[in-house]
Amino acid sequence: MQKIRITLLLLSLLLVFSCSKKPSVKPDETFDVEKTFAKANELMDKKDYEEARTALFEIKNRDLTKKYAPLAQLRIADSFIKEEEFERSIEEYKRFLEIYPEHKYASYAQYQIAMTYFNQIESSERGYGAASKALEEFEKLKRMFPRNPYKDVIEIRIAKCKDILADYEFIVGTFYYKKDSYDAAIKRFQGLLQRSPGFKKEADVLYHLAMAYKKLGKKDKAEEYFKRLIEKYPNSSLVPEAKKELSSIKK
Repeated sequence: MQKIRITLLLLSLLLVFSCSKKPSVKPDETFDVEKTFAKANELMDKKDYEEARTALFEIKNRDLTKKYAPLAQLRIADSFIKEEEFERSIEEYKRFLEIYPEHKYASYAQYQIAMTYFNQIESSERGYGAASKALEEFEKLKRMFPRNPYKDVIEIRIAKCKDILADYEFIVGTFYYKKDSYDAAIKRFQGLLQRSPGFKKEADVLYHLAMAYKKLGKKDKAEEYFKRLIEKYPNSSLVPEAKKELSSIKK
């Protein structure tokens, strides 16, 4: 019985001691968002993009001021550009626009989307898809951010995109023409004239259009486009041949 009392007493003392002892709590470290952002930029400069993104994602999750979180999102997108992961970069720029549509750098994000497509244009034959998307995004930039700081270069980029698209239509039209698919060729050439007035190869378009109509036996339409070519481009090397074809129609 005595042993039981002693044991109970010891247990009571241990319980009191354990309750009175304060637990050791490690204080939370203060997150220095500015320092972390600077570190991420240093990592970007060193081309350590994966580590940079780790720091940038941490900023997105822990920046209570929301001052650096938008910048972190932009830098994440920029990092994918530098790694030539273009689809990922476009996704991240679009995510920025979804989260921060009114941010002062929103026009930058939209410009980067357009330029990412623009920089993938290789040639008239292979650049149609990229030129089409770039044109769409540049037009969106003008519409959404009319006061954007890229006005001086946008129109030049848009003009190039339109030239690429027009060149492609001309290539397709001449392909159909050479394959004797004159109706398909006419459709391409007519669409080209409507969508791209002043196209640099318009004289060639008019000539092929006239010839396609002639091949189909539509002499009136052929004559119309031969005359347009001669009147609008009197110095073109195609004029002598156009005059010859026109004379043969009138006989």
